[in-house]
Amino acid sequence: MVLEMPASSARTNILRARTMRSLRELPTRRPEPPAPDDAAVQWELIDLERYEIRAAGRTIGFVDVVGAVFVVLAGSRYDRAVEVLQTLDFATAVQAVAPADA
Repeated sequence: MVLEMPASSARTNILRARTMRSLRELPTRRPEPPAPDDAAVQWELIDLERYEIRAAGRTIGFVDVVGAVFVVLAGSRYDRAVEVLQTLDFATAVQAVAPADA
């Protein structure tokens, strides 16, 4: 007697293997070091996976870390901020809400 895996189970295993391979290729995330004191745009880790972005002493946006993705929100209040970008690069996330002259 030969036991065969049903086609749907085989398909599920292939998809699971592909997903795991893709997840391993994503960059790992560690907290970003603070911006230099003289930088025009500053950021601070304010929660386990959230940064507050400031320019000229005022809050201009937030960056949420969701897995390997940085989700950028523009606005001075988190509860009213609007998503403007998703990226894998922290510097790109900060630049998305930074003023043009910064």
